[in-house]
Amino acid sequence: MTDWTESTALIVIDMQKGFDDESFYGQRNNPECEANVAKLLEAWRSHDWPIVYVRHDSQNELSPIAPNRDGNGLKDEITGKPDLFVVKSTHSAFLGKPDLHGWLQENGIGGVAICGIQTNVCCETTARMASDLGYEVLFVSDATFTFDIVAPNHQVFRARELARYTQVNLQDDFAKVVFTAELLD
Repeated sequence: MTDWTESTALIVIDMQKGFDDESFYGQRNNPECEANVAKLLEAWRSHDWPIVYVRHDSQNELSPIAPNRDGNGLKDEITGKPDLFVVKSTHSAFLGKPDLHGWLQENGIGGVAICGIQTNVCCETTARMASDLGYEVLFVSDATFTFDIVAPNHQVFRARELARYTQVNLQDDFAKVVFTAELLD
């Protein structure tokens, strides 16, 4: 494994105010996500390690995270200036602008620590793509959250279950699943 130090970028994905709109997104899990992301940001900054913010500009004009909506902005816990700010309208941060992969390569960064919203969508997709591109991936599970999903057969899958499925999907093949306290020790 890579030495998880200056060669690891913290990628903070889609930590946007609009995701607080429960009437649009539904029930979420992990109320500690924002606090855990803030702890990670503080730790990375204290070591002057690279930080990337990613913002999702939804193409759905009714979405709370559409570019013309107040919810498009980053949550209050996401402070300071990142080393790179990526804007995307797809699931993977690697398909946004500016080019995340190119920036990581130019800066000799071989690992990424992923946190943010949604665990099983943009965070998982970015982790899988990072792995496929050759990065060593830390997936900081308790620094992510997701929402309940209703399947086509009307079965409800709870957010906490979806988060566990993501951990299982990623562990070993795509990432090392970790928790905030492990990284702060």
